[in-house]
Amino acid sequence: MYNFSAGPGVLAKEVLLEAQKDLINFNNSGISITEASHRGKVYEPIHTECIALFKELMNIPENYEVLLVQGGASTQFEAVPLNLLKKGKADYIVTGNFAKKAYKEAIKYGDVVAAASSEDKNFTYIPSFDESSFRSDIDYVHCTSNNTIFGTKMNKFPEVETLVCDMSSNILSEVVDVSKFGVIYAGAQKNISCAGLTVVIVRKDLLDQAMPICPTMLKWSTQAKDNSLYNTPPCFSIYIACLTLRWLKSLGGIPAIQKINEAKAKLLYDYIDNSGFYVNPVRKEDRSMMNVPFVSPSPELDAEFCKGAEAAGIMAIKGHRLVGGMRASIYNAMPVEGIECLISYMKKFAEEHK
Repeated sequence: MYNFSAGPGVLAKEVLLEAQKDLINFNNSGISITEASHRGKVYEPIHTECIALFKELMNIPENYEVLLVQGGASTQFEAVPLNLLKKGKADYIVTGNFAKKAYKEAIKYGDVVAAASSEDKNFTYIPSFDESSFRSDIDYVHCTSNNTIFGTKMNKFPEVETLVCDMSSNILSEVVDVSKFGVIYAGAQKNISCAGLTVVIVRKDLLDQAMPICPTMLKWSTQAKDNSLYNTPPCFSIYIACLTLRWLKSLGGIPAIQKINEAKAKLLYDYIDNSGFYVNPVRKEDRSMMNVPFVSPSPELDAEFCKGAEAAGIMAIKGHRLVGGMRASIYNAMPVEGIECLISYMKKFAEEHK
């Protein structure tokens, strides 16, 4: 089966096989990796290596902290304003469902406005913005680099002093200049690991300006001070992340996986565009490499397509309820064979229903 789920998403087979081996007896320790204490010698090297690999693969500068926390990206929707609203003002770029949720959470804590939005066309494009789009006296600008539900991706980012970005669904998929961002955060269950872990990459000068009402567990400074070990972290998810990062490094790192991802996305988009049957609703210059929504000529055919997909070895292809149709999430671990399998089924279905 090829798992096209938007999240939890597909994991590399090499990672799963390693985890299977370690589930019973990790590193000849005599215990499972799931049983290892977060403060013990069995787990500690995994924690350290995971942070080091993030720094290496993403070329993270020395003036940034890498935090391994819990709660998903959705918890960071509130952690961001609670940690950064020193002057009480922020601007948001609203490009999808999760970007809108982040904006709605932030409104509770200060003077927060939507500086740009693509909701007028059901988030099928990335809105334009420039320096004049943002207020001059704000604490930060927030954006979402890739929109999982609607299948759009930002190719240009605001040039502001403190840019915060939710990269949950495309982190590690292409080269990013971390120094352009004040904060990057990402839920792990799409391109990093199984659910449970959230990665927060934060510039060190932003660690000590949390609002007085910020809960201790949501303070980035709390996590940074204790090396993300203030309480029990999601150890197994961090372990899977470490294996994924090792796998990514073995492929040649992020530049190598970016080329693979570009080729996979091109293969699928080219077929959709030339099929005369399927349609992708996203403006071409804003298309995601990770999440590809598409529809057939009718909702009835969409339902029939999804119903028959599993027999063809295709899993979790149904689109989100806000968009309908189908959605192929083709994260780093999705092999090109999975794309070929999907296209083969798409061709067969189109031929039978034209």
